[in-house]
Amino acid sequence: MQHPSIPATPPGLRARQAVDEQASLNALIFRKLMPLLVLAYVISFIDRTNIALAKSHMAVDIGISAAAYGLGAGLFFLSYALLEVPSNLVMHRVGARWWIARIMITWGLLSAGMAFVTGETSFYVMRILLGAAEAGLFPGVMLYLNYWFGRKDRARATGYFLLGVCIANILSGPVGGALLQMDGLWGWHGWQWMFVLEGLPAVALAFVVWRKLPDGPSSASWLTRPQAQAIERQLAAERAEDVANGQVGESFRACLVDRQIWLAIFVYFCHQISIYTVIFFLPSIIGTYGKLSPLEIGALNSLPWVAAAVGAIALPRLAVTPQRGRRLLLVGLVSMAVGLLIAAFASPAIALVGFCLTGSMFFVVQSVIFLFASSRLAGVALAGGLALVNTCGLVGGFIGPSVMGWIEQSTGSTKNGLLLIAGMLVAAALASVWMRQGQESKR
Repeated sequence: MQHPSIPATPPGLRARQAVDEQASLNALIFRKLMPLLVLAYVISFIDRTNIALAKSHMAVDIGISAAAYGLGAGLFFLSYALLEVPSNLVMHRVGARWWIARIMITWGLLSAGMAFVTGETSFYVMRILLGAAEAGLFPGVMLYLNYWFGRKDRARATGYFLLGVCIANILSGPVGGALLQMDGLWGWHGWQWMFVLEGLPAVALAFVVWRKLPDGPSSASWLTRPQAQAIERQLAAERAEDVANGQVGESFRACLVDRQIWLAIFVYFCHQISIYTVIFFLPSIIGTYGKLSPLEIGALNSLPWVAAAVGAIALPRLAVTPQRGRRLLLVGLVSMAVGLLIAAFASPAIALVGFCLTGSMFFVVQSVIFLFASSRLAGVALAGGLALVNTCGLVGGFIGPSVMGWIEQSTGSTKNGLLLIAGMLVAAALASVWMRQGQESKR
């Protein structure tokens, strides 16, 4: 009973206090988790894409053609994709801390081993092994974020995580360009120095992940027991609501028969074709703009990723309802297509603006796609389903660079490749209109 001398707290004030407490708790989680996850993704993306800067140098030094380069760039995603679902199922059983640390050690060592490639065959083998080693990092983190964030904050958390790609591409150009200029030091080519010096940091960071990354709220030393329980109650309540609506599957088979999951896969497939084609071919496209040094090419290559970082920070947080999420998807995909059309037809300076427009929506789209997919799954289905979406999407990471390399070698230009990708993005935009989240009624 309320003591008569103590006035009751007004309901409106209690609600505001609850909101403030939740915001403070979310801020703590962001501060403790996201820097480490983002740094891991920065290193992983540098290690998977630094061959873009090495392309022309490896062609001269060991005779790797444009078509072989495109195939090798894509083979990474083939082995990566094949192992993602089993990797996420293992992480669901053994925990994030141990599994992510294992991933980082193996990919770091193999990335450094790219320095010992001697021709096309060894290039293919190392790219396949690197993809197998890194498999599971991205879908693993997508699963991990579901352990911590509710619907309203998950897209924002994903957007912050994807900042790692932006930071990696901003840094990789100037840093990789500088490392390439070590050519001849101790008898090594510049690209060999680049692979070694960019690969070993992953191994070092793995030990930090092992010590600092909690498996979930209940094992976080920086959360009180009531705070951890509050997080788990909120997530359980959201999941119960989705289950009650009949829109959430809890077995892996459920995600295989959900039409909405396959819509998300199609949209993500088109998105991944565009992003990895830009990643692997933009430096060489910029190289055709004039007589530029590796450092200048690297600096210009970073501009679309600055735009991507701005988009990732500013826009995913707007996807607080399914309707807003769909609008954001549609606008993002159409903007990416328009940017590639500008890049295909415009002069070099304007073409770079087009690439910046495309880049600004890269991780806005990616954040929202996974928000739709994760809202429809739970338990084992969530672990396997998120990996399935990423697996099928990353087939685009194999197809995009491979087709682009073939088009460049056949026509001597990347223009037709950019037009093809723009058309696929328009198709993805049309499909996105039909996507639904788990809490929405069946349609």
